[in-house]
Amino acid sequence: MVNWVLRIVVAAALLGSAGVHYFLWTQDYPEPTGTLFLLDAIAGLVLAIAVLAWRHWLPALGAVGFGALTLGAYVLAATVGFLGNHDQFNSQPEYWGVITEAVCIVGGLALLFLRDRRRVSA
Repeated sequence: MVNWVLRIVVAAALLGSAGVHYFLWTQDYPEPTGTLFLLDAIAGLVLAIAVLAWRHWLPALGAVGFGALTLGAYVLAATVGFLGNHDQFNSQPEYWGVITEAVCIVGGLALLFLRDRRRVSA
């Protein structure tokens, strides 16, 4: 039961991040940032489906990687700049992006931990 609730939470976080990036893509960011926002939106959707449909460790690892890479790119953009963008952490999409990506990381790690714990106890 805990495993399914956690999978739903991770999938919701992935969809939330995908939604934020889709919204940002519609805001006409310059290239290549706009294309990367669209790719993030697609990847978040695909990973959310995989987390719910495939009971394997790979989607959980994908959620961790997605969250870490996306959050890392945002931290770069907010500090030193990334691909010509300099963000300031002052808008709703930025807040929601950071929250959903942090949940992807923590929730994905928890899914991986639960899988290993279940294997040891069996």
